[in-house]
Amino acid sequence: MRHLILIFGIVVLAACAPKKGIVDKPILFDDERKALTLDYLSSRYGLQQEEPTITPKMIVLHWTVIPTFEASFETFYPSKLPSRPDIKAASALNVSSQFMVDRDGTIYRLLTETTMARHVIGLNHCAIGVENVGGTEDLPLTAEQVESNIWLVNYLSDKYDIDYLIGHYEYTLFEGHELWLEKDDGYRTEKTDPGVDFMEKVREATKEHDFKSLPEIEQRK
Repeated sequence: MRHLILIFGIVVLAACAPKKGIVDKPILFDDERKALTLDYLSSRYGLQQEEPTITPKMIVLHWTVIPTFEASFETFYPSKLPSRPDIKAASALNVSSQFMVDRDGTIYRLLTETTMARHVIGLNHCAIGVENVGGTEDLPLTAEQVESNIWLVNYLSDKYDIDYLIGHYEYTLFEGHELWLEKDDGYRTEKTDPGVDFMEKVREATKEHDFKSLPEIEQRK
């Protein structure tokens, strides 16, 4: 949304200040989490790094399937994965994301945007994750969360050279793509988050960024 401003007799078209903002609420990132993150980059992706940083090329939207922000935050806070036998064998590093959006639309930053978070198989080394609180049949994602995800995608795409915007359920489309680095062909999980309808709304509202099309399965055979 834009408005006209009269400055010294000259009409200037100015952008309105953004209505949204980001609340910093960091999860634990101690020496243990740093070491586990560096080990993940090395063992899963073959990337030898001194710092657990990423170059963002992708934004991945999620849902937590946990009803409150407090419980979702507590799940991500520890350095080590407390449960999840389906993924614990791959690494003891706890799951997390760079951002979490509460049900009222409040955007929380859990990690610096260029620090690796474990939120999507094969692509963590280049992906910024956005978790949305809720996502169950009884607690669907809200209109406020849609609005905040749109704002956040615009913010991140203006700040970084983002090529792809995807829902977590679309991550396996990147198998065989140059961004895909997961070494274990058997390490996959089935995902449905954050829902097709949610992704369609966010994509439609952020199409000005002209994100790249998702890889086609036929082209990867």
